[in-house]
Amino acid sequence: MRYRTTVIGSGYLGITHAACMAELGHDVLALDVDADKVRRLNDGELPIHEKGLGELLRRGLATGKLRFTTSYREAADFGDVHFLCLGTPQRADGYAADVSQLDAAVDALAPHLTRTCLVVGKSTVPVGTAERLAGRLRGLAPAGDRADLAWNPEFLREGFAVADTLTPDRIVLGVRTPYAERVLRAFYAPLGEVPVVVTDFATAELVKVAANSFLATKISYINAMAEVCEAAGADVVRLAEALSHDDRIGGRFLSAGLGFGGGCLPKDIRAFMARAGELGAGEALSFLREIDAINLRRRDRVVELARDLVGGSFDGRTVAVLGAAFKPDSDDIRDSPALHVAREIQQRGGLVSVYDPVALDNARKAYPELGFATSATEAARGARVVLLLTEWQEFVRLDPAELGAVVAGRGIVDGRNVLDPAVWRRAGWQYRAPGRP
Repeated sequence: MRYRTTVIGSGYLGITHAACMAELGHDVLALDVDADKVRRLNDGELPIHEKGLGELLRRGLATGKLRFTTSYREAADFGDVHFLCLGTPQRADGYAADVSQLDAAVDALAPHLTRTCLVVGKSTVPVGTAERLAGRLRGLAPAGDRADLAWNPEFLREGFAVADTLTPDRIVLGVRTPYAERVLRAFYAPLGEVPVVVTDFATAELVKVAANSFLATKISYINAMAEVCEAAGADVVRLAEALSHDDRIGGRFLSAGLGFGGGCLPKDIRAFMARAGELGAGEALSFLREIDAINLRRRDRVVELARDLVGGSFDGRTVAVLGAAFKPDSDDIRDSPALHVAREIQQRGGLVSVYDPVALDNARKAYPELGFATSATEAARGARVVLLLTEWQEFVRLDPAELGAVVAGRGIVDGRNVLDPAVWRRAGWQYRAPGRP
């Protein structure tokens, strides 16, 4: 079946979901309250960097399967299935998630829902949110109980979001009624044979934060081992390689370095801790506080490695920072470890020059006090130390001799452990990396 579908919220998740669902053949109307963004999206302008998404957006617009609006009334009249794809950032006053965008969307949409429909949450939320929103929906919608709610968490990796949406490894459906399960199974049927887990609201809400907390734990575990390796004179890269051959452990997310950032993992584990505390289960997640602390310590450690290479003080020294996005294949700078390090060095008196292949515009807007360059070579010109902080392949493939010809001092901090130390040392560089001798 093909459904008339709306996607409420045209941020990273919303645009991806809308374009991919149109690609599957559904008729999609996506909504955002930002009129200028809606105009640009209807013109085929993608406001984010995501591999393959621009092509899907423009194809959906060309076929008429996809369009964008600012009108909740139009969305309610159009759609039979309404997906909520709103952001849930960390609150300014603590660790908890701010779900005000979701509340506002339900309050705006529900009064226009006059017939049988399904509202589907995809946002990452504190457990209990779906239960609360279901009551809010019933109370505000003229359709009453015929406006059903389900929760269907997303599992997208930035840089691979289109593939993760069109070829998912699982679909989780938090439902209360046979109607909701039937509609969502039919809705996702064009994806083919995909494992489907049908569960209650609370379990569906927990799946995403539990998955992100597990990944954060694995990353911070190997970074904790990096701290031990530095104290013992061991090599964390070889340690991780040895561990990866144990199929109970595996090698994914076992790369020591600068740690994780972005708009999901940091805020999700903090919101998870906050919600567990509210439920009286705070001790169960107390370990996540140390996971968060280990991750933040890695940023400080990279700053110290760079400081050592410039003789103990950044004051007046030019420092090249390669990377601004929190990960490669993205222009997302939210909680970017690279920019955290760049700002710290700048605040200590360093003359910082940042280069990133796609995230420069976002970085300039957010951190106008930093210096920026249009290439890795330009960033490194006259630098006393070079920091590789986002593992773009462009940086992994840098020629140490060519880069060495433009710097003032051949010192490099490999914050992602992606370079070959022997190659760089043979070229006359002082090489430092977290967890390596």
